[in-house]
Amino acid sequence: MTQPCHDARMNLSATLASVSVALMLSVAKLWALGQTGALSVAASLADSGLDLMMSLGGLAAVLYAARPADDDHTFGHTSVEDLAALAQSLFILVAAGVIAIAAAARLTGDAPPPLDAEGRGIAVMVLSILMTFGLVLWQGRVARATGSRVVQADRLHYLGDLVPNVGAIVALLASRWFGLGLIDAVVALAASAMLAAGAIRIGVGAWHALMDRAADPATVAGIEALAEGWPGVHGFHDLQTRQAGSKVFVNLHVELDGDLPLREAHDIGAGLRAAIRERYPRCEVIIHKDVWKG
Repeated sequence: MTQPCHDARMNLSATLASVSVALMLSVAKLWALGQTGALSVAASLADSGLDLMMSLGGLAAVLYAARPADDDHTFGHTSVEDLAALAQSLFILVAAGVIAIAAAARLTGDAPPPLDAEGRGIAVMVLSILMTFGLVLWQGRVARATGSRVVQADRLHYLGDLVPNVGAIVALLASRWFGLGLIDAVVALAASAMLAAGAIRIGVGAWHALMDRAADPATVAGIEALAEGWPGVHGFHDLQTRQAGSKVFVNLHVELDGDLPLREAHDIGAGLRAAIRERYPRCEVIIHKDVWKG
């Protein structure tokens, strides 16, 4: 099996696992919300529902981005990852706002209604933590093997989910042991703030990628260093990079001796291109050869 096929299968396994976990936890937390009426559980349910949407979007992005370039998309289809991320961030912001409004109303209103069946809610939250932790471990393994930005982002999101799940358990325990119902609303507010912060971070990153933002400075500097020291290259100019999903597209003009045979000039450019791709495997590199005028 080729490396691209192996990476695609690994990424697919991670996104399918993400969808499965999010679906099971959404059903379990919906039941727990009906049993307890806790806003903190509602916040966790909303987060799992959004996880399901994001995981489905990630699955679609992985499948679509893996398609080869065609006549209509000569640079491939990886920008779909950024479109999915931008849509997901908007959904998360809306959910965070709804949860924050409900929590603020409970804090400023009359005495909150007592929570019910805290033990059942705690059991669901513990299940959520265990399943999320297992998923994060698998996603980490896949991300290290394939370098997929989609899987890495999904893993970071699920790592963030562990905090509101623990917060929901704290709120339920405080209600059960001490009768502190307001803790539930405070935890829900904190969870909504985390959701909003994550949504903004995801949205900004997706927006920059859709606007063809350059690669990170370290990558650009590394490419420049390779070009400067490559045998046969007397100089370079017009280095341009842009991001699209998990790929970075690189255009580079190198200056070669005009008296070189065509084959030798080609070999210099091909060698430099291979070196750049070896150091940065997610880069797609185009090298233009110009005559050195030194």
